[in-house]
This record gives sequence, structure tokens and C-alpha cells, in this order.
Amino acid sequence: MRKEPAKRRVVVTGLSIVDPIGEGTRPFFERLLQGFGHQGVHQNTMTNPFSIAAVVCEPFDYKSRWGKPPHPATDRYTQLGLYAALEAWEHAGLSAVEHDPEAGVMWGTALGGMKAYEDGLHRHWFQDKARASPLAVVQGMNNSCASHLAIQLGLGNACLTYSVACASASNAIGEGFRRIADGYANRMLVGGSDAPLLYGVIKAWQGMRVLAGVPDGEAACRPFDQTRHGLMLGEGAAALVLEDYDTALARGAPILAELAGYGVNCDHDNLVRPSHTGQVLAMQAALHESGLAPQDIGYINAHGTATLEGDPIEIGAIREVFGSLAEALPVSATKGSHGHMMGATGAVEAAISILALTQDALPPTANLLNVDPACEGVRHITGQALRQTGLKAAMSNSFAFGGSNAVLVFKAI
Repeated sequence: MRKEPAKRRVVVTGLSIVDPIGEGTRPFFERLLQGFGHQGVHQNTMTNPFSIAAVVCEPFDYKSRWGKPPHPATDRYTQLGLYAALEAWEHAGLSAVEHDPEAGVMWGTALGGMKAYEDGLHRHWFQDKARASPLAVVQGMNNSCASHLAIQLGLGNACLTYSVACASASNAIGEGFRRIADGYANRMLVGGSDAPLLYGVIKAWQGMRVLAGVPDGEAACRPFDQTRHGLMLGEGAAALVLEDYDTALARGAPILAELAGYGVNCDHDNLVRPSHTGQVLAMQAALHESGLAPQDIGYINAHGTATLEGDPIEIGAIREVFGSLAEALPVSATKGSHGHMMGATGAVEAAISILALTQDALPPTANLLNVDPACEGVRHITGQALRQTGLKAAMSNSFAFGGSNAVLVFKAI
């Protein structure tokens, strides 16, 4: 656990989300506030059984964001990430340069370009092709998106990819924060993307018996509800531009929020079972680094995946960290609307937390009608948005298979 506050202030100057429920960041957030979702029944070309999933609406024109002809070596996860990241870069008032040694990329993905490899199998087994596409390797590698971004924007600082299951994007954001705070960079493009709606991935999750069922339709994913029965996979991407405060101020950048704390640890206990202790320590570490008191947190975007075991453990951890304050602390899990985007989810939920601060509006947990008694003890946001002024800070939780926990704390400006 980090013992001293960060040396330099780190602020967010741009953000963007590519999502299943809106056409752009602002429409997405507005629909989220109303408790809406866009969960479609998804079927893969390899004749897998139907699965409820949150799908980014087509046509998805990622090519429109490129300043030059797009490279053919891009998997869908890269395309989603490119769109979000380049839009966030523009949102921050920045443009591509020939070479910027003070700016870099930290990107998260759980699965990377798995579609490229699955397409190769499809070509072999179903189309009787002798070999996969010669682009399959560069499409499929997990660092493809980050590399394309560095090349496109001329970013010469660190270009790193984090693959930490569901905490991938949160770790990428946190490590980008560290790099600026400790003086190794002035600006970092951070976030994550994943496109897990593939035959092999869906069959694997079905094998674990943790996916929500198709018969429930749009209400399939119900975090914290006593009738919840599983998560809903989704695809998407989100990106943030992080900058040193003085650098952002000098160029007159729009400052959306301050990233003030990052808590990260490993449960080192069980590959899939979440740890109450690990989650508590991660939240406490993020609070400590932020310099905030528990009463300063006005909203928590919970990891809440709608699994039977995971949801109560997270609520219990929140209750331990916040004590008597927990009963009045607004909490929601937005995966009921946008689905679980695997490695991208942490970035999407971080962006939601920032928008909640800037808009004084806290999104609800979609489909939450009857709170499970095991998940009581916090102020669950249900129905529509909770409008609340004077918010000081928000916390975003990501807890992953493998025991990795990552917590981000954002302060209002």
C-alpha cells in the first residue's frame, strides 16, 4: 500500500465512451440516468446458442475517427478502443503530433483480439481454408490497440497494455495516474476495450453457469436484486486523458475532475472467489492516497456483476470501510444497463463516475426492484437518477478473477 500522497496532481481533461445504450457519451449517460439499457439477444456466426448480451449498435464507423486511411490490422476490440480514445483526445483539445516524449498510452483489455483467432478457426473448420489471415497475429495481440494509438497520435512515452481480467482498464488508468504523479510523464491516454461476444467466450461463460438467461430479456442482469442469477456480457470501450495539473492549466485545458487515489492489491487466495479483505484494503488504500475522509465520498460505482456470491461480498466490504456512513452512501452498479465489458468495464465505470460528479446526477442500478437482504446496508439507487448537488468525490470499484482489486477515487473540481 502506498504510504505517501502522490507528488503531482493528476486531472482528467478528456473522456469518451463507446457503449451499447447510447450514440455518444452524453446520450449514453442520459439513458443511463433513466435506468435504460440496450441488451440485445446475440447469436454468433458459429451457431452458438442464443445469449443475452449488450451489443454496440451497428453501423459502428470507427474509420471516421482516423486522420488517415485505417490500417487493416485491427480487430473489433481495437476498433472500439480507437474510436473512444481518439474522441477523448479531441475532447481534451489535443491533436496528433509527430513525436511527444512526454505523453504515452496505458490500455486495458481482458481478451484482446480473440476474434482474430476465432476467425482463423472458422476459416479452417467451416470454410476449409488452408491457413488463417496473415494479419491474424497483429490483429490478435493484446497490445494492438495501445500500439495503434501511440502510432496514430505520436505518443513516445510508455505504451503498455494491462490484462487483469475485469480490472484491466482500472489498472491501466491507475498506472497511468502513477506515471504522471511520479513525474515520468505529463500526459497519458488511458482506458480499455473488449469485444467478448464470441462463440468460444460465450460458451466458456455458459459453462461456468454465471450468465443471465435469455428468457428475462432486458431485465436479465439485476445487480443486488434478490432474484439475480448472473451477469450479462457486453462489448465497448472508454478512454480518459490524464494530465499533470500544471500542464493542463498552462494550455487552458478543460478540467473535468481530479484523479486523486488508486488502490490496488491481490487477494492471493482464490482464483474466482472474491475476497472481502482484499476489497476493503483496496478501497482504504485509494482513500488514503486521495487524502479524503470516508464522508467525502458521495457516490460509489460498484463492481456489482449480479452474481450470487460477489454482490454481497462487495456490499459487506463497503460497509466495513464506511462504517455508519454506509447506510446513507449512494451506491449503484451500472452493469445492469451496459453489461459486463470485461477489461473495458473499469474505464466505462470510471467515466460514469466522472460524469456523475460533473452533472450532479447519480445513475441507478437498472432492474433492481427488491434488494437482497444480504446486500442491504447502503443507499441503493433504484428507478431513475439521484440528483445530488455538492458532490465532492466518487469511487469506482473493479474486482477481478485472479484476485486483483483496483479502486479509483475522483474528486470534483
